[in-house]
Amino acid sequence: MPRIPSGVIAVLTSVSCLWLSSAIAQPALVVKPLAEKKVTELPAGQLYWRIEHFPTLAAAQAAAGATGLAAESDGKAWLFTLGAAGGSSAGGSKVAEVGPLPQLTAMQYLLRINEASGPPGSITGVHTHPGSEAFYVLAGEQSIRTPQGTLRVKAGQPETGPGGDTPLQVSSSGSTDLHALVMFMVDATRPFSTPAKFQ
Repeated sequence: MPRIPSGVIAVLTSVSCLWLSSAIAQPALVVKPLAEKKVTELPAGQLYWRIEHFPTLAAAQAAAGATGLAAESDGKAWLFTLGAAGGSSAGGSKVAEVGPLPQLTAMQYLLRINEASGPPGSITGVHTHPGSEAFYVLAGEQSIRTPQGTLRVKAGQPETGPGGDTPLQVSSSGSTDLHALVMFMVDATRPFSTPAKFQ
């Protein structure tokens, strides 16, 4: 078997380490759907996501109305309700309100709650949604990059994302692992997510 010169081995090792460190530097952000429902009508007026804690998932589900989604995350029961500002649900403790949301008109709407998590540096590909998304960070820090710039969202902070069909890329930008809840109001007749590019 022919011997590989030590110089070649050094170059190959260097290239392999560079590739590996590059792969490790930007792992994929883990995104998991927690709850969703389709509706044909949205509440009138300016819309907000109301985020509440409940003692149990069953209690959150019982309090969910036509535009409410109950889910478990971070060992807690949550209720996310799309509606007017200033509302409340019986039995719930209000955590945050996010909005106003960009307006959307469609024949049918998909309301979805996702959970995003990952170590510092983890990132999504550039993509679009046919509607709005909003964020509530539980731990770490999340960055949302759009053509208009980069928005940083810290733990305990709610933030409204861009309107529909805006290219965006989400990443874990803090010094600790990211754990965030993401609320969507999108056109149910179109693909939920589409790969995109920044111009």
